[in-house]
Amino acid sequence: MNESNDDLTLNNYLPSQVEQKWQKQWDSLRAFSPNPNDKGDPFCIVIPPPNVTGSLHMGHAFNTALIDVIIRFQRLLGKNVLCLPGTDHASIAVQTILEKQLKTEGKNSEDIGREEFLKRAWIWKEQSGGKIISQLKRIGYSVDWERERFTLDEKLNEAVVEAFNILHENKLIYRGEYLVNWCPASQSAVSDLEVEMQEVNGYLWHFKYPLISDQGQMLDEYLEVATTRPETLLGDTALAVNPNDERYKKIYR
Repeated sequence: MNESNDDLTLNNYLPSQVEQKWQKQWDSLRAFSPNPNDKGDPFCIVIPPPNVTGSLHMGHAFNTALIDVIIRFQRLLGKNVLCLPGTDHASIAVQTILEKQLKTEGKNSEDIGREEFLKRAWIWKEQSGGKIISQLKRIGYSVDWERERFTLDEKLNEAVVEAFNILHENKLIYRGEYLVNWCPASQSAVSDLEVEMQEVNGYLWHFKYPLISDQGQMLDEYLEVATTRPETLLGDTALAVNPNDERYKKIYR
């Protein structure tokens, strides 16, 4: 190309200049802030809100690019497009980060109390969330920043509580007893996504259960059981074996 272009210097692309230039122009034109009354079929996407746990990585950039391609294509089709941006509180992950920070000060969350800990959490949100939003803007994400949301915003909290109550009234949410991943540090259950699996060498414990005759006399014979969970021994109430197993034929004589 022989045409001159402000964004090109010979064959060199200058992203630091180009990206900021077009971002400012998009903002001044409110290019990505749709009006519900505008023409075109509505098309809306809520971005997967990044956790406020630090900064974005290449995986976020890849995911962002895919979504941006879709919403820009829908705009070219003449649709009234809204892409809603936001960030997520990631409470357990943020708590872990803050606990590590407190540890460097020789403290823990119990030392400073609930209110002070929450203050630190909101300060961290402003720092981390602000950096994340800045990164998303630098990528050129064509979202409506005027409608930016955070998952602990008051209105969003009200919507969550309302939805929870509706689900509970319809018996779709209930209390039950289940096996969970338990974090001894945060004293809370965590999801499988927040657990780092690690293989370790375990042990196989062998227990000999003594046999008692019908008259209640202790016999010299026993049944041996191997297990990786020795703590369940205290709850054992019965032991069953296959009567056709050669090892136990003498028991059924």
